[in-house]
Amino acid sequence: MKKLLFGLLCLGFSLTTIAQSVPSPEQFLGYKVGTRFTRHHLIVEYVKTVATARPDMVKVEKYGETNEGRELMLAFVSTPENMQKLDQIRINNLRMAGLAKDKAAPQTENAPAIVWLSYNVHGNEASSSEAFLLTIHALTDPTNAQTKEWLKNTVVVLDPCINPDGRDRYINWYNSVVGKNYNADPASREHAEPWPGGRSNHYNFDLNRDWAWQTQVETQQRLKKYQEWMPQIHVDYHEQGFNEPYYFAPAAEPIHEVITPWQRDFQVMIGRNHAKYFDQNNWLFFTKERFDLLYPSYGDTYPVYNGAIGMTYEQGGIRAGLGILNEDNDTLTLVDRAAHHFTTGLSTIEIASKNKGKLLAEFKQFFDDSRAGKIGEYKTYVFTAKDENKMAALKKLLNQNGIEYGVLGSKTFRGFNYFTGKDDSFTDEGNHIAVSAFQPRAVMAKVLLEPRTVVTDSNTYDITAWAASYAYGIKGYAVKERLTVNPETASNSSVVTINSNYGALIPYTSFSSAKVLAYLLKNGVKVRFVEKPFTYKNKNYDRGTLVILKTSNQQNWITILNNACAQFNVQADAVETGFMDKGSDFGSPDIKNIAATPKVAMLTGEQSSSLAAGEVWHYFDKILEYPITLLNAVDIARYNLKNYDVIIIPDGNYRSLGEKATGDKLKDFVRGGGKLIALENAMALMSRSDWGIKLKEAKFDKADDSVKKYANREVDYITNSIPGAIYKVDLDNTHPLAFGYPEFYYTLKQDGNVYEMMKDGWNVGTIKKEAYVTGFAGAKLKPNLKDGMLFGVQDMGAGTVVYISEDPLFRNFWENGYLLIANAVFLAGK
Repeated sequence: MKKLLFGLLCLGFSLTTIAQSVPSPEQFLGYKVGTRFTRHHLIVEYVKTVATARPDMVKVEKYGETNEGRELMLAFVSTPENMQKLDQIRINNLRMAGLAKDKAAPQTENAPAIVWLSYNVHGNEASSSEAFLLTIHALTDPTNAQTKEWLKNTVVVLDPCINPDGRDRYINWYNSVVGKNYNADPASREHAEPWPGGRSNHYNFDLNRDWAWQTQVETQQRLKKYQEWMPQIHVDYHEQGFNEPYYFAPAAEPIHEVITPWQRDFQVMIGRNHAKYFDQNNWLFFTKERFDLLYPSYGDTYPVYNGAIGMTYEQGGIRAGLGILNEDNDTLTLVDRAAHHFTTGLSTIEIASKNKGKLLAEFKQFFDDSRAGKIGEYKTYVFTAKDENKMAALKKLLNQNGIEYGVLGSKTFRGFNYFTGKDDSFTDEGNHIAVSAFQPRAVMAKVLLEPRTVVTDSNTYDITAWAASYAYGIKGYAVKERLTVNPETASNSSVVTINSNYGALIPYTSFSSAKVLAYLLKNGVKVRFVEKPFTYKNKNYDRGTLVILKTSNQQNWITILNNACAQFNVQADAVETGFMDKGSDFGSPDIKNIAATPKVAMLTGEQSSSLAAGEVWHYFDKILEYPITLLNAVDIARYNLKNYDVIIIPDGNYRSLGEKATGDKLKDFVRGGGKLIALENAMALMSRSDWGIKLKEAKFDKADDSVKKYANREVDYITNSIPGAIYKVDLDNTHPLAFGYPEFYYTLKQDGNVYEMMKDGWNVGTIKKEAYVTGFAGAKLKPNLKDGMLFGVQDMGAGTVVYISEDPLFRNFWENGYLLIANAVFLAGK
């Protein structure tokens, strides 16, 4: 790639003539942008310096902090005239979407368009935050006539770094291994980032998959601000492999059916504008490939489903450091990468400014159509559950995404039943909510709630199914008629404090009950659970009911119990005797003791999947709130495993699991009374040795042996793939692993693994012939996903092995899987 001076590149903007009042990044940092990586705190300081120099043009707002305490901030940039009425512009923008608190008519003729640029969501894709430094300077430089003109029609919102923890993790590592001069040899260690890499946040989550689900603190804080502004354009900056040229819009198929013709057309328009500048500089790029608009939780799709033009810009550069020799024998530098992102950033602002009238008109029309109920065939979505805590989890998702809901005026209707897959009459389970398609965020509601996502092209970049009814395990009905939805009235019910000289019962009906259990164990309260239903004072209690007795517990057990129940909204029942009306008394062998404060450990580090390990870590630390010890998988030989009661092996590629020494050590741990929980590929690896499980052999049609054509290689791959489809798992809910569930569970299947039924174990979760529900599953792979085991429990000596071939904690938004992991840790086994 040619080395170009910044003074000559990109849109003809001058970076050499600098107003004394606004220091350039180079003046502030002491080095040219791209010749070193800039740590996050220096980026923050530069933004504040620019804001101090140009308070008439820049407003800086801190919107939160990361898990490690780094500042999250936004910079608002526009003309002094626009900045004087910034909040008026924001409120007027919400009026156009029908989201303002007041009902005043929006003003569209003189309103500016809002362009939001988000940088560095993946920490080790670090060039975009460097480009940000150039961008904010170009926007505030008084000598830059072009940006002055564009800002008359735009308010630009810049997020300098979405993922500061990941960025600094990467940069601190890179600076520790690079020499005086960078080494462009791809084999050099400065291009081999160690586990877990800087891509993810503190808990090893991919923040670019979290927009809709908002499981991470960075996303939660950012989305509150995003929904206060609702921009017309949002750009998410990324990097891809260093051998790739630059990617920008238009996007690839599949493109969700709700995306409007205007949103598609504008992507083409902006792509052509970018291409003009790239062509002038002889920079290579590609469009319409690889990066689609389907999965709703990306930084491009989420804005699109909220009325904006959402786009991802991808610069080649992962592993590139300050410079790397690519396969074209050109040296790709950080200077180059920053220049390219800087170019598309200003090109985006330019095209937004020149088309701001059409942008605002189409933005308003998007929400007018939504409020008019023109989105999709289903006009009402209704969800119902026995346990109000399960419903509360779904309400939280809706609230986070600004989706309105209420309660039905009449409960007499028919609709598509998510669980039966048929048109059924509504049956109220005890608690319900209804979501109308006649609301501003009808598009977002459709995308998150619809039972079947239309996938026009199966070559998608991510999962193809996520319907909330399945992810949350809540019965739902999609109704083609508009039902009357009334505002939900505040509930007067609250948890009642109990008192007893004997004990208490806690129904085990949702994950909230498991959180109470974790709280009690963590605070030293001994807990039992029942394996068979029973009746006390004419009330029926199901399997899994928790029994807390004064016997062998400390004096303040009842206070701890009441605190836990109040915190997690679970009503306990007092019990005054161990003699039951029906079923087992409390001295029966059917009443099982849970080990006092089970000590849980997880294998992590090299060989484990950082994302999968992060899911488990975040689940214990932030969701279940139960202590977990993280052990380096490569060091397992030196650990005394007797110090732990439970060891979890998340998804990964564990070379040591195939070694006899490691296998024997883990088996000794189990035989000695320990519990081993193997997830996803850990289970697959164990099936290759003598653990007692075996993968079913996939059977393919003989026609598959025919000579394949090179041109059809992508199609051949797709027919054997399953990027993420929902399947129904039959559960033996008489087994403790499935306590609290009905006789089924919906899993997000992402591989073709199905296991033979265990002869010497419990096949708790099985998949049958008609298990497919929704999402894309390849034509050749699909026939093999049947008649096998997915969840199993195997006794071994005094201990237990729990096998879960799926990912019940997928990105921590698959809410219905939370209870399965809690059961595996606390209930399943001897």
